[in-house]
Amino acid sequence: MTKIKQFLQDSETKSFDLNHRQIIKYNIGKYNLAVKQGLQQYHNHELARDRASFIKTNVINNLDKYLIEFENNFTQRGGKVIWAQNKEEALREIGQIMKRKRAKSVVKSKSMTTEEIHLNEFLEKNGIETVETDLGEYIVQLADQRPYHIVTPAMHMSKKDISDLFVKKLKTQPTDDAQELVLTARRLMRDKYTAAEVGITGGNYIIADIGGIAVTENEGNGRLSTAFPKTHIAVVGIEKIIPSIMDLDLFWPLLATSGTGQNVTVYNTIFTGPRQPQEKDGPEEMYVVLLDNGRTDLLALPDKREALNCIRCGACLNVCPVYRNIGGHTYETTYSGPIGSVISPHYDGMAEHKHLSYASSLCGACTSVCPVKINIHELLLLNRQQSVAEGLADNQEKLTFKMWARAMKNRRMMDLVPTRMKNMALRFILKDTWSRKREPLQVAPKSFGKLYKEYQKKKK
Repeated sequence: MTKIKQFLQDSETKSFDLNHRQIIKYNIGKYNLAVKQGLQQYHNHELARDRASFIKTNVINNLDKYLIEFENNFTQRGGKVIWAQNKEEALREIGQIMKRKRAKSVVKSKSMTTEEIHLNEFLEKNGIETVETDLGEYIVQLADQRPYHIVTPAMHMSKKDISDLFVKKLKTQPTDDAQELVLTARRLMRDKYTAAEVGITGGNYIIADIGGIAVTENEGNGRLSTAFPKTHIAVVGIEKIIPSIMDLDLFWPLLATSGTGQNVTVYNTIFTGPRQPQEKDGPEEMYVVLLDNGRTDLLALPDKREALNCIRCGACLNVCPVYRNIGGHTYETTYSGPIGSVISPHYDGMAEHKHLSYASSLCGACTSVCPVKINIHELLLLNRQQSVAEGLADNQEKLTFKMWARAMKNRRMMDLVPTRMKNMALRFILKDTWSRKREPLQVAPKSFGKLYKEYQKKKK
């Protein structure tokens, strides 16, 4: 089955799954209410968005300069930078580190970039136990699923779902107490932190002027994943760069408020390299893997590169009517929702993922909430345009639009075809799409041209 057929099938299944819709409506509703309250901390939220957009646009347009600045500052403190052009290079370099360290276990904090390169599967194939320490990530790992949401990986699961999963996988007692579920995971994690040879994180921001990686989280697992293991590896997309540590006073609250409605997340940490002589804890070695994996291809497209401004807050997912109906797993990509539909075709191939850019109502809600003012709905249109220009439309689509264009350009041809035949054509063309869940479209018995002529005759 092709990706687009699978997508359409899964979309229909999820859209009519009332239990799924109820869970998502409840969870996203809570987030949207929290975000509305969180925005009250801003005297002028639009000004903050304008500033963030300006800074990110400037840094993306000068990406090479800022990345080199980061590397110079980071390596001066003993850190090591690995440049990975694609996921294969990133995995190969990480694999070599694991061999040198003779690593048998790894603890990971939440990272969409490691999901992008399928790091967990790679490590497990090489006999290395890999444990997700973020609660949501741990839950979807136990369930053998990909994250459902950029910010909230297990958003699609209720307390009962999680309890049932823990009973099945961890042999615990059933409970509907959320605190007990959290404590169960916490007890299991403690020994994992102290036993792991390597800790792996992502990075919310790469800070050029101090050579730092900023990680923001709510559970403290990111700090535990880097405090005990002797080696810390941060896997970060090259677009996460910001010029200065001073910019965090803008970007940390924007990320927190847009994502979860918090003024700022609970734990905010800056890593500037391995443990220094005067420091009492931290890793002996720190590596930063700077991942390209299609980002410079997107950078080379001036009309679309603003997509690289994204700070992964997830706000566009929460307001998207399509995402709220079909869910995150339907996209079958690392990054779902509106921003995922923009960037996935460039990261993973336009031919396989062009359909995602059509999975949008183009209502513009995503653009209106983006904290860095990415014109997401316009980028979706540009992706559609690119897919057509590259000849990726299927033959049926090409033929349909060719016939439509000829007919619309020739009024006489339109009038020659009887209304009955037009309705038959519409029923055939739309039988697997519009007409599956709706009344068939009907052409008006008389065209506007005929009605206008009759009107003119009556006037005389």
